[in-house]
Amino acid sequence: MPLKWVLHWQPNAGTTVNSQIINEVTQCVESINGVKEGRWKATITFYKPMIREQALAGDFPRDFLGIALPEQPNKYYLIIRLQRIVLEADSSIQMIMEKLQSYKSRVSLNFEGFQYQLGDFQLRVGKVLPTHSENLRGIVMEVEYLPISSMEKARQVMEDFMDIWQQALSKRSLPGHFMHMEPNFAEYGLADQYTSQHTAVQYATVMAQLIATVQAVQARN
Repeated sequence: MPLKWVLHWQPNAGTTVNSQIINEVTQCVESINGVKEGRWKATITFYKPMIREQALAGDFPRDFLGIALPEQPNKYYLIIRLQRIVLEADSSIQMIMEKLQSYKSRVSLNFEGFQYQLGDFQLRVGKVLPTHSENLRGIVMEVEYLPISSMEKARQVMEDFMDIWQQALSKRSLPGHFMHMEPNFAEYGLADQYTSQHTAVQYATVMAQLIATVQAVQARN
């Protein structure tokens, strides 16, 4: 399957994300001839165990992430970051967990926006919003390179594309930049050939960065 990088917007110190930035970013995609193809949406949910007997607390992961990706509507991805575990399950696992009442959904975040075609690349730019809220928590961008599924073989092409992209975006003098933090996929038992599990792990990494950014802002205030 095509390889992708998931990037997050890192605001400059003392600034926060706002909808004006996402408008500028989408205009920038269109200015380098990105063709709008439609909407996309991914969802991350934080789960906590519902432990009836405290003695059993050590038997359960303290928390984990559940991730729904638009390219795999029949699958659901579960990530336990502390143990570096990623699992691909049938999407019905969400109903099963609800019925068993073993884990409870604490908070869900939607990643949603527009998808663009740009030659051999597909770009998705989206807002990060809590479910049932318009309170902007961050901005993400997916860069997908359609011809290659080997991460090492595609690395140079991806880096070259990102140079062009950052150059185009820098002309707009926005208060921040997109960051790519590649997880150590081998820790999760994932190989060089790209899969949707790689995407799920990247979203978990982006999520951790967004939380760290919000906490840093709160600490300054």
